Amino acid sequence: MELIRGIDMIEEDFELTERLVTERFNTLFTRSAHRWYIKLRQAHGNQSWTWWKTQIINKWANDAWRFKVEKAFEYDKFNSYKDKASP
Repeated sequence: MELIRGIDMIEEDFELTERLVTERFNTLFTRSAHRWYIKLRQAHGNQSWTWWKTQIINKWANDAWRFKVEKAFEYDKFNSYKDKASP
């Protein structure tokens, strides 16, 4: 996933500790991802970046999620055009 690769690169480039990486999640995530993060953070407390990577992969790097995003895109893209084209 692009998000994980990006965070791993920043962590390595700036020699950040896992704690510095995970402290930024509250402002990094928005909308449903933020709600998901808060729920997990409250349930499991402060966890390592390695633990969070696993959670992110389990939540968003699977076929069901990709299918849901593709369907939402198709619906939004093609239904918006259809609505604008109709009188």
